[in-house]
Amino acid sequence: MADKTNEDGAPLIDGAVDIEAGAQGDTNSEEMDTVDPKDQATLDLKKQVLQNPQVLAALQEKLDSLIGQRSGYIDLLPPAVKRRIKALKNYQVKQIQLEAKFYEEVHQLECKYARMYDETYEKRKGVITGQVEPTDSDCEWESSEDEADDEDAGGDGKEVKALAEEVKNKINLMDDDDTKGIPEFWLTIFKNVDLTATMIQDHDDPILKHLEDIRVILHESPEMGFTLEFHFTPNEFFTNKTLTKRYDMKSEPDESDPFSFEGPEIVGAKGCKIDWKKGKDITVKVIKKKQKHKGRGTTRQVTKTVTNDSFFNFFKPPEMPEDETEIDEELEELLSADFEIGHMIRERIVPRAVLYFTGEAIEDEEFEEEEEEEEGDGEEDDDEDPDYQPKPSIM
Repeated sequence: MADKTNEDGAPLIDGAVDIEAGAQGDTNSEEMDTVDPKDQATLDLKKQVLQNPQVLAALQEKLDSLIGQRSGYIDLLPPAVKRRIKALKNYQVKQIQLEAKFYEEVHQLECKYARMYDETYEKRKGVITGQVEPTDSDCEWESSEDEADDEDAGGDGKEVKALAEEVKNKINLMDDDDTKGIPEFWLTIFKNVDLTATMIQDHDDPILKHLEDIRVILHESPEMGFTLEFHFTPNEFFTNKTLTKRYDMKSEPDESDPFSFEGPEIVGAKGCKIDWKKGKDITVKVIKKKQKHKGRGTTRQVTKTVTNDSFFNFFKPPEMPEDETEIDEELEELLSADFEIGHMIRERIVPRAVLYFTGEAIEDEEFEEEEEEEEGDGEEDDDEDPDYQPKPSIM
């Protein structure tokens, strides 16, 4: 018997039914094999199912979940090739171990320069608190705004600038003679940065006005980590002069999963006890509730102490369980947010405090984000290109 072919001359699989031809009522349909009623019913059912939007959506979701999974290519490789791949993985582990040592040496270098930074940080603190008045030479700084003013004023720019400076000095002497340092320096910074601004409540403001300095103390080798020190002037809220937040870090590949190593990571945080003065603890609040007795029907009023939103909850971080399997999604989010804030204060806010105070650092960050978005908009998605043929993944 000759093999059956379709209209394009391609062979048909035995037992297959040309549904399209049957649906169009082809006059030659009598020559086709008779379709069993049960098979026809099955085909009709399949067509109805595939026309169901919910079924198609579920099928698409299943297909999407397969993206990024191994194709099984490695399993099909010859044993000799698999053996060589194992050697490459061992080389990779050695490279990761060297990378870990690199980060350890970088940390030691950071500790060295951190001690050098202390001099400028001490000068900054003196100016902020008003203990030191900077010299005229220290205050010489020509900003881009000053340059723009000179251009607008033409040849008389210097005279206009001098006159404006003289007037400003006279106003300052009359109105702000008692102002010392830079008031609310750190409070302004925290309110300028979105990440910390969401932490600050109205009842935090009076306390944060007493914050006069923040220091980063790097832990010396063999430990890797840092401690944030918040220095306060005497105030009516607590007796502590300094509040601390310690972050422990590690830069060692996990023996059970060395390929997950991406450099130093924060693995834990520890706050400090705040010695609140009586009735001044803003991290808690007292709520009153009415309770009704089921039998007697009488009611009574009870008070309950609950946690209150406050910046100072930062010094009471969630505890990291010894068994990492006990970390649920909510705890993981809290730990991640806490680590992000600590990293932000250490890496950006403390080293570039004046730029966050003026807002210049924030403008630079926004500009970088906009630039990245514009670059992304100009890129074409290869998957949407009909001529694009992706190379098969081998891992």
